[in-house]
Amino acid sequence: MQKIIVSVAALLSVIAVAAQKEIKVSVNRPTAAISPQMWGIFFEDINFGADGGLYAELVKNGSFEFPMPMMGWKEIKQQAMGKTLIINQGNENTANPRYAHIEADAVSGGYGLSNEGFRGIGIHKGEQYNFSVLARKGEGDLQLKVEAVNAKGEKIGSAQITTITSASWKTYSVSFTATDSAQKGRFNIAFEGKGAIDIDRVSLFPQHTWKDRPKGLRKDLVQLLADLKPGFLRFPGGCIVEGRDLSNRYQWKNTVGIPEARQLLMNRWNVEFPRRAAPDYYQTFGLGFYEYFLLSEDIGAAPLPIINCGMACQFNSSEVVSMNELDPFVQDALDLIEFANGDITTTWGKLRADMGHPASFHLKLLGVGNEQWDEQYIERYKIFEKVLQQKHPEIQLIAAAGPSPDGPRFDFAWKEFRKLNPGFIDEHYYQSPEWFFRNAGRYDNYDRKGPKIFAGEYASHNKEEPQAESRNTWLSALSEAAFMTGLERNADIVQMSSYAPLLAHVDAWQWRPDLVWFDNTRSVATPNYYVQQLFSLNKGTSAVPALLNGEPLRGRDSLYASAVI
Repeated sequence: MQKIIVSVAALLSVIAVAAQKEIKVSVNRPTAAISPQMWGIFFEDINFGADGGLYAELVKNGSFEFPMPMMGWKEIKQQAMGKTLIINQGNENTANPRYAHIEADAVSGGYGLSNEGFRGIGIHKGEQYNFSVLARKGEGDLQLKVEAVNAKGEKIGSAQITTITSASWKTYSVSFTATDSAQKGRFNIAFEGKGAIDIDRVSLFPQHTWKDRPKGLRKDLVQLLADLKPGFLRFPGGCIVEGRDLSNRYQWKNTVGIPEARQLLMNRWNVEFPRRAAPDYYQTFGLGFYEYFLLSEDIGAAPLPIINCGMACQFNSSEVVSMNELDPFVQDALDLIEFANGDITTTWGKLRADMGHPASFHLKLLGVGNEQWDEQYIERYKIFEKVLQQKHPEIQLIAAAGPSPDGPRFDFAWKEFRKLNPGFIDEHYYQSPEWFFRNAGRYDNYDRKGPKIFAGEYASHNKEEPQAESRNTWLSALSEAAFMTGLERNADIVQMSSYAPLLAHVDAWQWRPDLVWFDNTRSVATPNYYVQQLFSLNKGTSAVPALLNGEPLRGRDSLYASAVI
């Protein structure tokens, strides 16, 4: 038996009139096969989406590596003497050069450090929390007591490490169960006794992460992603890929291997919008490329990494690497394919296996550049395409059509890419609801002989201010639904689609609207999320005509419709 699904988006003001119309669905005339990857998700570390969001670490700047090394920390002195020095080892450990040297005389009273977390620390009553610290003993004898406190400073969980025994670096761990909940708590470390101690990599995680992986991902957020049953996961962005300049670009090799070797990087959204400045926004890469691939596998989504093509953000610095220096960027792409798919006897395949995943991640899609444009992008893309198609013809490449859905840059990109051979062209649309309604038929007359379409970033914006931001609204969700009927109707050419951005912390966002909003203890799916879910859970295998008086419903009488089997 075939299941027939008809999606209809109707403007509520004319629903009574629309209800009198007869839509004819021709179930015996399939027009296009629908890709299993049709509806996916886009992830970028914006709006505290990774550190402070999906990555479940609760301590901010636990390794004291922020440029202001005590950012996120403050001293606590309760009738005791003590001081904290930040020691920089320089070239001895370039990935993690700093640690905290603590001296305390707290036989009575107390001296300690308090961490503010990411706009507070969320604590759930009855949940177990696991603390760990890298430490070494100095002179004297100091004991560590750790505690979670609520916004009033009241203790809601504690544990003690009685002795730090080794003069060499060693990891110490302890757990506690919270006796109450807190939305914006803090985490304190008290040093008791008299002496000195060095500490680094201070960490606090809930026991129950996604799949209960130690130091893993926040389970409620991942569950919302899994509930979309996405066909693909695009990562790590987005403008994160480009960086404000090339030194600030995302380099995947710095995000794999042991966490201690992953080097901190300023998040480009730290300073992007002065009105939404986030001076404490950095990337620790606890959520790195290995974790992205693992997440894709967990939720049944095809991995879709985007790599830097030798260009920084053209809205910022417009910095590009010279053509005779492009080889390392191309090699990064080749090595990434080896990391994802290579045999464990290869250099990068072995690293994947050493991290716990000897099997291939089955990478088949790769984006070259994020939102680049003009001659300099085409020139660099050609080099990537030539090398990658020769050495890895099994990988489909995705090229960018720029930041806008039309205009000279967009037209130039399409003219050039028709001469080349990308698997997909990535089109982006951040537009008004009216634009989405008007463009429900955008792909009805696209050239079927050219590259396929990846609708890689879109969201309907009701601008409340001159800036490109607005709240999530029913109207924005409805206009996206209308637009998506056109994507689905043209499934022969549009084969991937994803809303953007995905996640936003209510107290630390830079861009809106967003698909899912969260604070330190809760997460909320928007109307836009449920539109995405409606399509993704009912994508079917074939599109069939849904017609009114012999024509597709793309706005006539304010009706928009698509049908699938």
